[in-house]
Amino acid sequence: MDSLMREPAEVAVRAPSRPWLMIALCLLLVAAIAGAVWFWPWTGTNTAKKDSMAGQPIPVVAATAERRDVPIFLDGLGTVQAFYTVTVHTMVDGPLVAVDFKEGQDVHKGEVLAQVDPRTYQAALDQATAKKAQDEAQLANARVDLVRYQKLVANNYTTGQTADTQKALVAQLEAQVRGDQAQIDTARTQLSYCTIASPIEGRTGIRQVDPGNIVHAADTTGIVVVTQLQPISVLFSLPQQSLSAVALAIERGEAKVLAYAQDASGRSGPELGSGVLSVLDNQVDSTTGTIKLKAKFPNRDRSLWPGGFVAVRLQVETAHAALVVPPAAVQRGPSGPYVFVVDGGKVKRQTVTVGHEDEQASIVTAGLRAGQQVVIEGSSRLSDGKPVTVVQPAPAEAHEAEQPSAPGTRSRQGG
Repeated sequence: MDSLMREPAEVAVRAPSRPWLMIALCLLLVAAIAGAVWFWPWTGTNTAKKDSMAGQPIPVVAATAERRDVPIFLDGLGTVQAFYTVTVHTMVDGPLVAVDFKEGQDVHKGEVLAQVDPRTYQAALDQATAKKAQDEAQLANARVDLVRYQKLVANNYTTGQTADTQKALVAQLEAQVRGDQAQIDTARTQLSYCTIASPIEGRTGIRQVDPGNIVHAADTTGIVVVTQLQPISVLFSLPQQSLSAVALAIERGEAKVLAYAQDASGRSGPELGSGVLSVLDNQVDSTTGTIKLKAKFPNRDRSLWPGGFVAVRLQVETAHAALVVPPAAVQRGPSGPYVFVVDGGKVKRQTVTVGHEDEQASIVTAGLRAGQQVVIEGSSRLSDGKPVTVVQPAPAEAHEAEQPSAPGTRSRQGG
């Protein structure tokens, strides 16, 4: 009975919470209707704007196809190598008494770099000289005796055997004197080795041995490394498919080679120098399918440094009166290369044949005429027959177009 009386009380307590739930649902519904009314005009306006812009010309940047002479380059990566590299060693043993160069100093051929203690080798030279003088005195006496014996033999005062023995002694002493002279030459040569001179004209590196150390001819570590920087060499490689073009360039004369700096990301920078191709290796590297080449650079400003990596461009020929467009104008699709030609305010998609292409120019061999305008920027929004308006490029872009960049990849053939 008590429980029956408590249940209505509990119901009476919970009942007032239901009207608040209905109020909250009504507020949410009103907010949703207000949001729909608020955003409806904007959506309609954007759609109307898109519909109004559908027929507007698309702004593009265009360039004119022109005929001019184009140098054909093959691009690769190379390593700078000193023209001559010499590790200066001592050829005699002894204390290193002097080092007469500064690290990083330019030295001439024959300039003294270091000095080994010469006293031991000077003494050996003096000893060999004294020995020769002694033997020469004995030789002179033996020759006098030989003349005397020959006179006695002529007068039958002695036997011929005595004269022959004396003649053999003279010959023996003469040979001994010649041996003494050889000993003197050897000692003088060893003494000259105590003065260590530069064998080439170049630049010294870091000193490997300090004065006061005992040096030996058998030491594996030299005193210093001298490298010749002017001229300097660049070693690089090209695919073996370029062999015929390189061989023809060598037959025509000196093939021009350009070297460009590389930044930390591997992109090419400013030109470092111009040289000529000096060596084409006599075999193809079968492991990589490449040919090795060597170019010689004057390196007057020393912009090339041994061990550095550079981008290399080898000019193999010149295409005369070629039809040229900027590389950005050439697009590629399933059917091959094509360009968008501007004609009468509209663009026409036109298939072309590309004979040679690099980062500076694309040579079109078929499908285009000189004087036609081709789109170089804005082609991603174009299709055949779209209306366009040609605009001028931004000043920064125009400046970059006037300044040809160095290569970053190999030249492409065909199309």
